[in-house]
Amino acid sequence: MWRVKPLDAILATAEKKSLHRSLGAFQLTMLGIGAVIGTGIFVLTAEAAQKAGPGMMLSFVIAGVVCAVAALCYAEMASMVPVSGSAYTYSYAVMGELVAWMVGWALILEYAVAAGAVSVGWSGYVVGLIEASFGIDIPAQLTLGPFDGGLINLPAMGIAGLVTWLLVIGTKESATVNAILVAIKVAALTLFIVLAVPVMKMEQFTPFAPLGFAGISAAAASIFFAYVGFDAVSTAAEETKNPQRNMPIGLIGSLGICTIFYLLVAAGVIGTVGAQPLMGANGAHLEPGSRELAAACSAIGDGAVVCSKEALAWTLRSIGWPQIGNLIGLAAGLALPSVILMMMFGQTRIFFVMSRDGLLPAAFSKIHPKFNTPHVITIITGVAVALFAAFFPVGQLANISNSGTLFAFAAVSIAVMVIRKTDPTRHRPFKTPLIYLTAPIAVAGCVYLFFSLDPKSKLLFLIWAAIGLLVYFGYSRSRSHVGRGLVETHELDPDAPPPPVPGE
Repeated sequence: MWRVKPLDAILATAEKKSLHRSLGAFQLTMLGIGAVIGTGIFVLTAEAAQKAGPGMMLSFVIAGVVCAVAALCYAEMASMVPVSGSAYTYSYAVMGELVAWMVGWALILEYAVAAGAVSVGWSGYVVGLIEASFGIDIPAQLTLGPFDGGLINLPAMGIAGLVTWLLVIGTKESATVNAILVAIKVAALTLFIVLAVPVMKMEQFTPFAPLGFAGISAAAASIFFAYVGFDAVSTAAEETKNPQRNMPIGLIGSLGICTIFYLLVAAGVIGTVGAQPLMGANGAHLEPGSRELAAACSAIGDGAVVCSKEALAWTLRSIGWPQIGNLIGLAAGLALPSVILMMMFGQTRIFFVMSRDGLLPAAFSKIHPKFNTPHVITIITGVAVALFAAFFPVGQLANISNSGTLFAFAAVSIAVMVIRKTDPTRHRPFKTPLIYLTAPIAVAGCVYLFFSLDPKSKLLFLIWAAIGLLVYFGYSRSRSHVGRGLVETHELDPDAPPPPVPGE
């Protein structure tokens, strides 16, 4: 179970059964921005405000720094191994099959659950826009999951289904649509900054950390979700032209652009309408997602940004720009699907490579004869995302997603140090600067943010990991192409059925 899949074998297998290379540096950067700018800033601003108050500015910085050092590690690995699979593939080549499996299993939490969270965020903006524009009240039973006081979130299910269909059609078509949606999203955030930042009041920033540094840390662990999409760029390596050059540009460029936007938008929200956590009758902090907070928000109406599921649109309406606020809501409604698209894109490519390695059923890596996409696993992923979106709240989904992401980021940061020792002569088109400082900071940051998550998210991650171990030892280990000697000999025909498993 500690066997590795040699880098040369990974590259050879990818050449035999590869995806079409159609993405350039600009498209990758747009995909990265599309994945990063989304629910984290449009929706989770309210979650961060409830945990940290104005201190969420520092939370954005902490989360951004952890992502930046992890991005540098990702860039080196992605330039060396320009194939699909992201952290899973890197771990397989460096630290062995069991670690790779656990990373791939954790990435399911990152991508599929995150896509569900963004679907819920999209639903909140679209429902809010319709209600504000037309003065109608849409029944909460059909727009909220059971944990938010409703029955089922039908709009969130619908957008997940639409994105699934788009991904089945084709990668290049999806990237083209995504570029248009990213342009809308960036324009909307720019407009928000132009209107909100000039009317900021500095008194809104005090007290800066009403719940102390613990609140800032908790907010950073939640708002980390606002950044995680950048690593989905690395899952597109096998579909990238000149990946040695374009992957680092896409990874680091998208993260830098998004960080600037986040800080300006957060400053605009805090400086105009404030961002103080709500307290209960006994003075205790009301946790995001709790029924007590939901009751408090209902009692005061939508009179605080911490209660709003459409925080940016609500902020503009509050400072005298109701029509522009509605436009922001419309832009979010149009643009947030780009994040769902990128998250689901990443999930299907992880499954594709795990299937190609024999760790998942071979049907998962079937490619559509017309569209050239892994249609089977795309549809399966779409169904799972729709179910997550239908029944769970955005904040909890984001935190669960973060737990898987932090595990994968830490694994990549360790892998890049290990391969510097085990394969020092391999060509590295991009080298992580100050590797033995950068990578340990990334690992330490990931561990710190993981333990800053709420107890429920940490527990669910441990349960998910235990299920992953059962699946690995019960199914995947005996069917691994590496374990059955099919990779080292380079005799595997990817289109042929695998040989029978001994004992079956």
